[in-house]
Amino acid sequence: MHWMPVQRWKRKSKSNKKLPKSPGFGSLCFNGDMIYTRLRSQLVALLLALTFVQACAPQPASTPFRPPTKPQPTQILPTTTSIPAIHTPLPTSTVTSTPTEGPCSNNLEFVSDVTIPDGTTVSVGSTVDKQWLVNNSGSCDWDSSYRLKWTGGDPLGAAQEQIIYPARAGTQATLRILFPAPAAEGTYESSWQAYGSNGIAFGDPIYMKIVTTP
Repeated sequence: MHWMPVQRWKRKSKSNKKLPKSPGFGSLCFNGDMIYTRLRSQLVALLLALTFVQACAPQPASTPFRPPTKPQPTQILPTTTSIPAIHTPLPTSTVTSTPTEGPCSNNLEFVSDVTIPDGTTVSVGSTVDKQWLVNNSGSCDWDSSYRLKWTGGDPLGAAQEQIIYPARAGTQATLRILFPAPAAEGTYESSWQAYGSNGIAFGDPIYMKIVTTP
């Protein structure tokens, strides 16, 4: 392909003066083959320069080929016998309950006749000193508020309510009543019962049996 010659238009001036021609512009032509040749030579020179630079650059050390290693077989650890846990039982503490204080209980046990056994003969009009040995088998202490009351037979002239001799729980006591013997001959019985401070009877009843003679 050829370029057509470019004609330079002349500008007419009002003074009709001709402009001087620049050297070489009157019949300037562009040759395409010449431009292509120059570009190709410059490209070839650039490629040669790059090749030279690449050849002179230090080459990276090549990594030696290593064959793949064979996987090691999985090592099976020997099974160990589990040690059973030893549980030591804790000692159980025995709690001894302490009895709490509460209301006490009353009781009386007859032990024996200290004087005037049953069936004893006495003189009419005499004084009979009767004594009983008893045991305070309850948990309450007998104090002056405890009484011995007549409950049957003949009171034989004695007060029908007597004060019990004081006695601590678990101890023995001697109960005593003085009776005037009846003036008439005969057989006489008298029954008595112990009462607590709350007015409630408790324990064994006690008796006396006498025979009066002139």
